[in-house]
Amino acid sequence: MDPMLVDGGKGTVSLRTDGIIHLAWNPRVRIEVQDAQAAMEAVNQVAGGAEYPMLVDMATTADVTREARSIFSIPCAANRIALLGTSPVDRVMANFFLSVHVPPCPTRFFTSRDESMAWLLKGNDE
Repeated sequence: MDPMLVDGGKGTVSLRTDGIIHLAWNPRVRIEVQDAQAAMEAVNQVAGGAEYPMLVDMATTADVTREARSIFSIPCAANRIALLGTSPVDRVMANFFLSVHVPPCPTRFFTSRDESMAWLLKGNDE
């Protein structure tokens, strides 16, 4: 499936052939509440009523507002979420989110794409 542009243009969502939803944020974006809402709407639209594991590529995201983080706590079509980052800042943002908000499904932070994909495809809560 071709990537769907998230309303507002700050990212894309696609359903990969391996059954993983991929949410990719554009480099250096600040994610506001309307961006988070648009992304979750796109995720649900791509899923078409089913649930899938989801990879969130946040490696170059500049910032996520507190209000936007709260949107990511609302259940969506994802049944497990891997947050993929590369920097200490990414890890701090992900760990802060996971400590303050209760994710709607099993959620983990990774710095390795291979490890994140293996965890998503495994399908259990290890």
